[in-house]
Amino acid sequence: MSDFIKPQPGILDIALYEGGAAHVAGQSDAVKLSSNENPFGPSDRAKEAFSRAVHKLHRYPNTDHTALREAIGEVHGLDPARIICGAGSDEIIHFLCQAYAGPRDEVVFTEHGFLMYRISARAAGATPVAVAERERTTDVDAILAACGKKTRLVFLANPNNPTGTMIGLAEVERLAKGLPKQAILVLDGAYAEYVEGYDGGAELATRLPNVFMTRSFSKIYGLGGLRIGWGYGPRAIIDVLNRIRGPFNLSSAQQEAAEAAMRDQDHVIRCRTENARMRVWLADALAEKGVPSDTSTANFILARFADEAEAEACDSYLKSEGLIVRRVSGYGLPHCLRITVGDESSCRRVSHAIGQFKARDKGAA
Repeated sequence: MSDFIKPQPGILDIALYEGGAAHVAGQSDAVKLSSNENPFGPSDRAKEAFSRAVHKLHRYPNTDHTALREAIGEVHGLDPARIICGAGSDEIIHFLCQAYAGPRDEVVFTEHGFLMYRISARAAGATPVAVAERERTTDVDAILAACGKKTRLVFLANPNNPTGTMIGLAEVERLAKGLPKQAILVLDGAYAEYVEGYDGGAELATRLPNVFMTRSFSKIYGLGGLRIGWGYGPRAIIDVLNRIRGPFNLSSAQQEAAEAAMRDQDHVIRCRTENARMRVWLADALAEKGVPSDTSTANFILARFADEAEAEACDSYLKSEGLIVRRVSGYGLPHCLRITVGDESSCRRVSHAIGQFKARDKGAA
């Protein structure tokens, strides 16, 4: 490459994002518990809508996502004019950084927060600022102490990935009201649907001028393979983001499958109920085997081991048994493994395998 052709400052400092592994060498039927996917997949209504979309592949998609925004607004009681849709909530996170952060600005998030916050901040030329958590849980006072005149965006995943912990809405509101006047609080609600009765911060984003919410169709709706997300907040912010959004950022198939998924809330309720049941079962089963975890409010648990070496050894053992979980060293948690709550068979299988590993490890000692 020519010495004169160089990317913008900060780009080469970005560590490539690595998704959860999907395959294990020599294993043809491995169980994937590494990407927090819904084991029950999308609803039948979403699959039918996606199948019908094949007949219109030669047509350009709707550019303003009207039908999808209206479906979201109807289900959640929100103004569709204050909703923006994107190729996963990742794209909306990127829009926010592109529009509101740049050189000499700072983007704040918690130390174990979603890796895309750091990546999108650097891509915009801004400085990422990671703030310490308290026992793997958001510390509002620590965030407020880290904010100043350079702070433009504060990202808060609630529930958080990969810890599974969350803070209450009263604390979220205290954070929003305590931020510098130029800063936006972005509430990442990718896992909000797994918390019964929780609105992901929608009421705060309706009422407060500096709060914005992002949501995803990749988790409980089972549409990770289609990459669909949405955001909601003040009209002024939506107007800014739409100015940089590509006009055809969502295909017709994405829009129609997501609309059908949103309108099938019975499927969401079934998935949330089953996830809650197996999440408790898996956490309790692992705790009995000497592998603790914090109380999770999402569709995964963060299993803690004695140290990094034990976590690595357990990960290797699980792979040998055809079980794929997520190493989270990149999140500053090298002694942990993030385990998706799968269906009952998968949960029992991974619990049994970890029990075998611990027994073998104990016997070797």
